[in-house]
Amino acid sequence: MADKDVEQTDERGYGPGPWWASLGTWGAVALIVFGGLAAVWVFFGLPGTPEEPASGYYQAARAIAIGLVVAGGTLLSRRRARTAATEETNELERT
Repeated sequence: MADKDVEQTDERGYGPGPWWASLGTWGAVALIVFGGLAAVWVFFGLPGTPEEPASGYYQAARAIAIGLVVAGGTLLSRRRARTAATEETNELERT
């Protein structure tokens, strides 16, 4: 196999991330809302609801859980960045 045949995705050898990795805060909120609407859809048994309601609730819960994890990760990274900036400012004032 020649080097030209191998697809290089990253210098470290990592492949592309999951589809939800770059959603951000608003994408996470939208995913949580979508999961809630899906759960309501299953609860009322509207058209397109699976025969087993448990599988519909499972899919809705997955969407909500992914949204919560993405939102938490985004907000935590913002808080860490803000704390680091504050510590840097305080360190500059001391000198």
